[in-house]
Order: sequence, then structure tokens, then C-alpha cells
Amino acid sequence: MTERMVAWQCIGCGRIEGAQPCIGICQDRKAEFVYAAEYDEVVGKLEQAHHRLDVLIAGLRMIAGTTPHNDGWERSYRAMQDRARRILGTLAALPQAAPAGSNDAQA
Repeated sequence: MTERMVAWQCIGCGRIEGAQPCIGICQDRKAEFVYAAEYDEVVGKLEQAHHRLDVLIAGLRMIAGTTPHNDGWERSYRAMQDRARRILGTLAALPQAAPAGSNDAQA
């Protein structure tokens, strides 16, 4: 992860300044920042999405690697349906990310 830097933010205009000594050659340039809490929230949602994807890929690999016997198509199909239902149940039990734009701290 990227190292975090503590800075000062003006409560009036929003100007952000880092606590660094000026060596006399400083110039202000436009830069974009995000709040650490918002970044952490996005990283958490990304980790949840990766976990959900891993669960789905495991299910797809099972389906792709299954070859039923000639007389066992229906039994295999029903077993895959049961497995898919278990996967969906697992996904439903995983923590859900809050919808974009919602803020639990405001509630």
C-alpha cells in the first residue's frame, strides 16, 4: 500500500498543506487527493468483490471439469444445480458492500 501522509486541511476553503519545511523553491500545483477513509472503503469493497469472484470461479471450474457418464446426465445436472444453489447461498451470506454514495457515518 501507499504510505500515508498527515496533512492540514483548512475548514474554510479546503486547502491541504503537508507539514514540510520550505526550502525556498516551492510552487503550488494542482493535485488530486482522496480521504483515507474513502480509500479504505473502496479497497474493502474490492476485496469483497475478489472473494465473491473466487467463489464463482470455483463453481465454474467444477462445472467445466465435470463429464457425466452417458446414463448420468440428469443426475449430474441436478447435482450441479444443488452445487450452484450452495454457491449462491454462500454469496448471499457474505457481507454486502454499501451502495455507492451511501455513508453509514451520516446515519
